[in-house]
Amino acid sequence: MVVAIEVVPQDLMASRFAISPLVETMHAHWVLAGRFPAGVHAEWAARRRAAYERLADEHPALRAAAAISGNAGDANVSFIAPPPTAVDVPFEAELAAMRATPPAQAHAEIRRVLARRPPVSPWVEELLLGPAVVERFARAYEALWRRILSHDWPRLRAALQRDVVHRAGRLAAYGWGTALEDLSPQVRWRGGRIELKLSAPGRVVRLDGRGLLFLPSSFLQRIGAYLEDAWPYAMIYPARGTGAPAHAPDRHLAALIGRSRARILAELAEPATTTQLAALLGQSVGTTGGHVAALRRTGLIAGTRTGRSVLYARTPLGDALISG
Repeated sequence: MVVAIEVVPQDLMASRFAISPLVETMHAHWVLAGRFPAGVHAEWAARRRAAYERLADEHPALRAAAAISGNAGDANVSFIAPPPTAVDVPFEAELAAMRATPPAQAHAEIRRVLARRPPVSPWVEELLLGPAVVERFARAYEALWRRILSHDWPRLRAALQRDVVHRAGRLAAYGWGTALEDLSPQVRWRGGRIELKLSAPGRVVRLDGRGLLFLPSSFLQRIGAYLEDAWPYAMIYPARGTGAPAHAPDRHLAALIGRSRARILAELAEPATTTQLAALLGQSVGTTGGHVAALRRTGLIAGTRTGRSVLYARTPLGDALISG
């Protein structure tokens, strides 16, 4: 079915892109639990799955979540990982927002979803409808973040940041149609509305100047949406470039300029800062900065200041070298 989001001119200025470590923790949870394909994260999931299974034994909420989260259509609650209220909110602040969910609201969301789903086990129903359900999920996701996802977050965040820069720039410069055209086959811009193909009843949602929050995901390969009045309206979409480099450097280029510099040149198919590149390569900022400076001196990359940061991208010479 098609969910249509009607926009007015004010929505373009009010819309924004954000990165949510809590929402990404939820998506990583779905992958680690085997409920979604791992895709480019298959090797990562294989390494982390044993740790996840131990964690799920300690926190039964992680197993009970399958009844109310990560399901097709609108059979999902929002309180487990609500959309952020700002552009770059730390995990701890997002977790505090989750913990602030009134139990009555959480139970209302849970009952709505359970009514659409097959019956659950008695222990699952008892956990989900118990008075401490919000706190139990908060503790489970806090443990999942601290013991698994936080170790990989610098790399994941750097890739998500690059996607945000790309998408936000297209939205600001060219408007809705250009920003959405290659977001996903599930998304289409048509006559003043954003049309989403979702496994949910068709309906029309009006932003009325509130704007839409766009959340890139490194784990989710489909479109998702928060379209309930209790939370900011938001769309989740698959981020680009969260796996291997867009153009992996070949061994001849690595032999010519060094493996790290060849990898940086490959990563700069999309602009990035030195800090983002360091996270992607697993190096110190100082080490990466030295490689960036060398590539810049030779004319293979160029930098453009954006606010307090400098974004680097390949020059035509760099493009020619890597396409070899």
